[in-house]
Amino acid sequence: MRVVIVTESFPPDVNGVAHCALQTARHLVRRGHTPLVIAPAVADPAADADAPCAVVRVPSLPLPGYPQVRVALPSRRVAAAIAAHRADLVHLAGPFVLGVRGMTAATRLGIPAVAVYQTDLAGYARTYVGTGEGAAWRRLRAVHGAADRTLAPSSAAVRDLEAHGIGRIRLWGRGVDTVRFRPELRDDALRGELAPNGELLVGYVGRLAPEKRADLLAGAGRLPGVRLVVVGDGPSGPALRGALPDARFLGRRTGADLARIFASLDVFVHTGPFETFCQTVQEAMASGVPVVAPAAGGPLDLVDHGRTGLLVPPGDPEALNEAVASLAASPDLRAAYGRAGRATVEGRTWEALGDELIGHYLEVLRERTVVAA
Repeated sequence: MRVVIVTESFPPDVNGVAHCALQTARHLVRRGHTPLVIAPAVADPAADADAPCAVVRVPSLPLPGYPQVRVALPSRRVAAAIAAHRADLVHLAGPFVLGVRGMTAATRLGIPAVAVYQTDLAGYARTYVGTGEGAAWRRLRAVHGAADRTLAPSSAAVRDLEAHGIGRIRLWGRGVDTVRFRPELRDDALRGELAPNGELLVGYVGRLAPEKRADLLAGAGRLPGVRLVVVGDGPSGPALRGALPDARFLGRRTGADLARIFASLDVFVHTGPFETFCQTVQEAMASGVPVVAPAAGGPLDLVDHGRTGLLVPPGDPEALNEAVASLAASPDLRAAYGRAGRATVEGRTWEALGDELIGHYLEVLRERTVVAA
């Protein structure tokens, strides 16, 4: 198959949309298919040197107040690139700006499209501007309604989409690299550096942005014998350093370095209530680390409460503190949750999820053929 992946974000960006688009392109190449990626332009002209396939960049601007995120500008390159690639199918990754143009081009060219829902844009609108949820859902309905199939990453996302009038939905989760993220990478030297007095390491990994609500970690960071570790960057970084004065901020980490940090934690805490999936929860579980997460969105599918971790009411700092304290008090419970979490994700490889995605592509192509006949 010749597949065009139109994505709102692609490496060197570090986020769920970019990572999933990269893994999709890699898997298609491994399976003998021919992908092309269309993504917003980034500042580094050498950014695509290690990409698994050709990448077409369209003009973009940094998002005001959040320069790490770039938004594509209107460009004829999208339709031209799809046509030149002779695409059999268009994959829209987290479509909202660039993806809308990709959907329009696919419709005009008569090419089937699969739209992958990945970002709770309505929740972001509520967080950042206090309004705009209705407009966000109208835009999402327009693009997903035109697609042949929408793939949602969690049962909560499926319910949200259905509640807002979007149909033709299938569940498609995310893979996790269980070779890179594994318990054996636990590093005593790193633990000694981060917690020189033998404190329990409680970690957060993710963007430092308002919707992630990392400020809720303040109470957990003050628990006796706990050292809070924060990995990531973003516009909320300065404020969080003030709110979490005793935390160790490690900045953005990737690859083997990130895997070593994950495995060296005692407890992983995610705080954001707007996750359609939450890849960092899977990475913590693959690392054999018990998880505390909000009982909302993607974590509802990922965390088996009382077996692989603990779910708490979203936005409730006291409940979060109690969950962390209960795990801090019980090494046996932490170990049991960690083992169960690792066992749960061992079959969720990107290879398995990539093959599942190709299955969706083939079904859509067959459905188009039947309709055309």
